[in-house]
Amino acid sequence: MFDAPRPPRILYSFPHRIGAQRICYAAWQHVTATAHAGAKILAAPASIARDFLPEVEVRPTLSWGRCRIPPRLVGTSRFLSLHDAIVASRLPALRGRIDLVHAFPQGAIRTLRMARQLGIPTILERCNAHTEFAYKVVQDECDKLGIVMPKGHEHEFNPRILANEIKEFNACDFLLSPSEFVSRTFTDRGFNPDRLLRFQYGFDPATCFPRHDTPRERPGLTALFAAGCAPRKGLHLALRAWLGSTASKTGTLLVAGEFIPGYAECLSKELAHPSIRLIGFRKDLPEIMRSADIFVLPSIEEGSALVTYDARACGCVLVVSDATGAVCSHAVDALVHPAGEVSVLTEHISKLNDDRKLLADLRAKSLAGAGGLSWAASGPHILAAYRTALDRFTSPSPSTPSLN
Repeated sequence: MFDAPRPPRILYSFPHRIGAQRICYAAWQHVTATAHAGAKILAAPASIARDFLPEVEVRPTLSWGRCRIPPRLVGTSRFLSLHDAIVASRLPALRGRIDLVHAFPQGAIRTLRMARQLGIPTILERCNAHTEFAYKVVQDECDKLGIVMPKGHEHEFNPRILANEIKEFNACDFLLSPSEFVSRTFTDRGFNPDRLLRFQYGFDPATCFPRHDTPRERPGLTALFAAGCAPRKGLHLALRAWLGSTASKTGTLLVAGEFIPGYAECLSKELAHPSIRLIGFRKDLPEIMRSADIFVLPSIEEGSALVTYDARACGCVLVVSDATGAVCSHAVDALVHPAGEVSVLTEHISKLNDDRKLLADLRAKSLAGAGGLSWAASGPHILAAYRTALDRFTSPSPSTPSLN
C-alpha cells in the first residue's frame, strides 16, 4: 500500500485586498477552493476584504485588524513594493515550513529572488497575456481608432511596469497561465513551455445558473456584451459585426459596462442604432445573462475572462474571440473567431440568429459542461499545478539564460 502524498504547503503572496473585486475576488475563491482540494495554505495578502476558512492561515502584510494602509496613501508602486519586501523578509523563517511560493505580478521580485536563494520553488500567476504583447495590441487598436488610453490605465504603455514584470517572469520558476492564448504569448517570446502551468477560474453557482423555464420563442436574438468598454475588449468589433449581421434587423444588443474617455464618442454612430441598448455598469449581470441568448466578447487580449464563465453558467452561448481565454470549444458548445476577424464574427452572429436549432444545441452542450467550471472545480486544477511544479522543480544553474 502506498501512502497518500503529503498536502503541498503553499505561501500565497497576494499584494492587494483579497476578496474585494475582480482579481482580488478570484484570488479569494482560489485560496478557498484549493484549501478544500487539500493544499495547506498560508495566505499573505496585503489586506483582507472577506474572511477565510479556519484551515487557511492568514498573515496580512499591510493591515492590522481593521486598520490597513490604503494604496493611495503611499502610491500603488510603493505599496506593491512594500508588500513584496515584507513577504521576502518572512521567507527565511518559513524555510522548511512551506514547499512552494505562489506570487503575483508587480509585487513579487524580492520574494522570488529570496525564494531562489533558499531553494524554494516559485509560481507567478499571470492573469493576462505577456505585458509586452498586451501593450502592443492595445496601442495598435487605439491607433486604428484614433483614441488614447487614459493616463494611468492598466493598459497604457508603462516602460517601468514592463521592465519590472519581465524581471519577475525571469525570476520565477513557473508561470501559472489561465489559457492557451496566454501561454502562446510567452512561448512566442522564448519562454520554456516546461515552465508554463495551467489553471482555470470559475463561477459561483449561487448566483450564476440558467433560467428554469423553457426558453421562449421570440423573433429577435438578444445578445449581451458585458465588459469594461475599451478597445482591448473589442466593443467596436462587436458593434461592426452586430450591425452587419441579420440579427440587427429584429434583435437587440445589450452593452453593459463603463466607457473609457473618448471611446463612446468614437463609436457614436454605431451606438445610435436602434438595435443597440446601453445599460451601463450593472451588478445584476447574471440576471441579464439569463435573459440573453448569446454572449459576445471579441477581445483582442485577455487572460481568461471571468465573465465568460458566468455567461456559460447562466445559459448564454459564447460567441467570442480566441483571445478571450474562454473555456469552450468552437462549434461544440460555442462559436469562436480569430481575434479581430469581424467578418467571421458577423457570420457567427447571423448563423445563430438564422438557425435556432443550432443555438439550442450549443446552449445545451454548453450547460452540460458548465458544472466543471465552478470555483469549487478550480481548486483541484491549481492543486495539480502545484504538484506538477514540485515534481519538475530543480535548483536553477547560475548559467541559466534569462527568458522573456
